[in-house]
Amino acid sequence: MPINTFIFIKKNNYSMLDSIDIKIIEVLQQNSRASYVEIGKEIPLSASSVRERIQKLEDLEIIKAYSLKLDHAKMGYGLEVFIMIKLFSGKLKSFMEAIDSFPEIKRASRITGSHNIHMKVVLKDQLHLQQFIDKLINYGEPTTHLILSELK
Repeated sequence: MPINTFIFIKKNNYSMLDSIDIKIIEVLQQNSRASYVEIGKEIPLSASSVRERIQKLEDLEIIKAYSLKLDHAKMGYGLEVFIMIKLFSGKLKSFMEAIDSFPEIKRASRITGSHNIHMKVVLKDQLHLQQFIDKLINYGEPTTHLILSELK
């Protein structure tokens, strides 16, 4: 996901990320394991300068974490779905407390609109989906969307 505009950060005063910081972020978004040397070749910048800039981005909490992308199908979880749930009145707190007990949920967000929660869920198969939905209906009315492929 390229960053096309300058980002403003407040830490005691306003400081602006320059085009080098933005390029470093773009490289890390493509490959969070890229070495300082590899990033420096693309910028171009010395490895030590890349390290200092990344440290600054981490200190400012612009870079909050590094992650990896898994091939869930190769791990036996060939079904990926988006599930939106319209929670029953009074169930938001209990659902938010229970969400970590569902390892199938890979990402979840509170949203506006007719549904309260949007989730990306990874499951083994249709039976697993059915069992997962049976757990969710204790909290609200789920709507499921099968992911056919990722475009971006």
